Amino acid sequence: MAMQRKRFAVLLCAEDSEYVKKKYGGYFGVFVRMLAEEGEAWDVYRVAANEFPGDDQIDEYDGFVITGSCNDAHGKDPWICRLISLIRKLDSAKKRVLGVCFGHQILGRALGGRVGRAPSGWDIGVTTIHLSGSWSKLFSSLKIPSSLSIIECHQDEVWELPPKAEVIAWSDKTGIEMFCHGDHIMGIQGHPEYTEDILLHLIDRLLQKNFIRETYANELRAQFLDSREPDKEAWRKLCVGFLKARL
Repeated sequence: MAMQRKRFAVLLCAEDSEYVKKKYGGYFGVFVRMLAEEGEAWDVYRVAANEFPGDDQIDEYDGFVITGSCNDAHGKDPWICRLISLIRKLDSAKKRVLGVCFGHQILGRALGGRVGRAPSGWDIGVTTIHLSGSWSKLFSSLKIPSSLSIIECHQDEVWELPPKAEVIAWSDKTGIEMFCHGDHIMGIQGHPEYTEDILLHLIDRLLQKNFIRETYANELRAQFLDSREPDKEAWRKLCVGFLKARL
């Protein structure tokens, strides 16, 4: 009997810019490039446009990825409230869920934690994060070092962990860079899927939308060119290992 194909779904919380659409096939394409392996099926639900999997479809999937967004994870938009309800169903069904940036924050909120604006303001660029002791040992089987650099682009953060959740990693700027809830839910504040090119494009977009000032945008570009490379391959192994229950 043929083995059933593994199925995964990306819950897309952002609108794709024309640039990202053209160059990467949208953010769905960016995540698939990082996480997909041969023989798997990957679907996308544009949840920010109110496109959700039905309750009867949840069981068809082995795992879900919740992306970044320009929206606030502490907002009250109808689609955000609907996403919170879906996350609680996924948790009850013990589905594997990986949340990135906004996805990390909305997982924190849905599971009973608190999220909001980071008191230290925007964090944009390459940040070094430190894995907590027990997790560092677990990830060492994947040859993942205890400190990793990752691209960040956020002004919100998880203030307080959900009950039963555990901090996996922290940085000098953000106390909860990663957390897990049981063995099936993981949040990452940074962007393991981003390329340097995507971040530079995002800085331009944030400037156009008046989220940041021109002097700050110029500073960020200069700092970014001097910063160390993000540990993309280590992040890929970590995310794939978690999502596909190999850790």
